[in-house]
Amino acid sequence: MKARLPKQNQGGAQSMNAMIRQAQKMQDQITALQEDIEAREFTATAGGGAVEIVVTGKKTVKSLNIKPEVVDPEDIEMLQDLIISAFNEAVGVVENTTETEMSKITGGVSLPGMF
Repeated sequence: MKARLPKQNQGGAQSMNAMIRQAQKMQDQITALQEDIEAREFTATAGGGAVEIVVTGKKTVKSLNIKPEVVDPEDIEMLQDLIISAFNEAVGVVENTTETEMSKITGGVSLPGMF
């Protein structure tokens, strides 16, 4: 009596190739999204609109607008706080946008080093 050995999985290589193609497609989508976000501008305000800052997706300041009435030579610290607050808010918007849009591509799976 001959022993019957299970047939080897013939589709293993095909499945692996499909996974590799899917991973490459995801990588291409992530790269395109990163480039898109880096090209965008994000605006935030502080002090009821007294300070407005625009940053790029690369988190660099593109413009800063300060209303003259908020400039008080006797209270420079308040102006500094408003600028810092507006900048931090804008960077937070960049990060939240990146995370939200990346999760659409990755299905919520965290990919270390990607973003």
